[in-house]
Amino acid sequence: MHQPAVRAGWRGVIEEYRRFLPVSEQTPVVTMLEGGTPLIEAPRLSERVGAKVWLKFEGLNPTCSFKDRGMTMAISKAVEEGSKAVICASTGNTSASAAAYSARAGIKCVVLIPEGAIALGKLSQAMIHGAQVLQIKGNFDDALELVKEISGKYPITLVNSLNPYRIEGQKSGAFEIVDALGEAPDYQFMPVGNAGNITAYWKGYKEYNEKGKAKTRPKMMGFQAEGSAPIVLGHPVKDPKTLATAIKIGNPASWKQAEAARDESGGVIDMVSDDEIVVAYKMLAKMEGVFCEPASAAGVAGLKKYIEKGYFANQSSVPKVVCILTGHGLKDPDRAIKVAIQPKVVEAKIDLIKKEIGL
Repeated sequence: MHQPAVRAGWRGVIEEYRRFLPVSEQTPVVTMLEGGTPLIEAPRLSERVGAKVWLKFEGLNPTCSFKDRGMTMAISKAVEEGSKAVICASTGNTSASAAAYSARAGIKCVVLIPEGAIALGKLSQAMIHGAQVLQIKGNFDDALELVKEISGKYPITLVNSLNPYRIEGQKSGAFEIVDALGEAPDYQFMPVGNAGNITAYWKGYKEYNEKGKAKTRPKMMGFQAEGSAPIVLGHPVKDPKTLATAIKIGNPASWKQAEAARDESGGVIDMVSDDEIVVAYKMLAKMEGVFCEPASAAGVAGLKKYIEKGYFANQSSVPKVVCILTGHGLKDPDRAIKVAIQPKVVEAKIDLIKKEIGL
């Protein structure tokens, strides 16, 4: 088995996968050596669920989320096209990535976020990188409509996943998984919010399969939060609710493409509750030592749910599963503190400390 890791001499998504991307020698590559994230074997989780599980930990990208894969492409192409400013709507990770890559490129970045609905770890990133951050009195879907209108009328480039270059960059995650495993997994479990990522991964798997670099394609298993599950329900959710703020989106931009990924791959798009997300979030941290943000755990929550209802019961062999962990846990430290065991205050006396730790 190949041992997946960040490889020595890694050059970033565009240079590593240039022949699969819409770039030329004239494209000014704006990179922070994103991609090359580890595919971590999860032995205890595998034993728990009865499948061979790997975790694609996208929290180890430069701004600590998968968004960097698409942003290196979107910003590079914006600069190539002469753009002096970019704009995006965000629940957090897109704003952090857009701000960082814009700073790297020396162009202006404007971010619209829902007031009071963004984790502070992400907001701090957008702010420190110098983006102009505007909090709107509305949700993500309202913000997205506004930036679409503004970018359609004025010389400012939209860098949400409606920008096709974002999807092109993000598909590289599928390439890396196949490169690391030597084959495609049987199943890929992942969160679904604005639905660009499931769209991108499926595009990547299809391209690698068509080029003969993978013999098979995985079933795409996407999971929305119960209070924010428009694709599952079949209609937009006007007031989405979930503690997993990264997927708190009521009208996904890549809705139809996500349904196509589900249908073409023979997979599912389903939902998990906030309680199920928190259980998976804590389980990953305690069983595998991997700290992801809550939304990232939606795919693992989905895996646990489907194992428990016997989805893999008739498999002739142990299924190979990759779970995409889209962002780092430090994006939302407040949530971790709320759900973890609280520190106990004791006097600085050795006998009391020994008693507490059972010595």
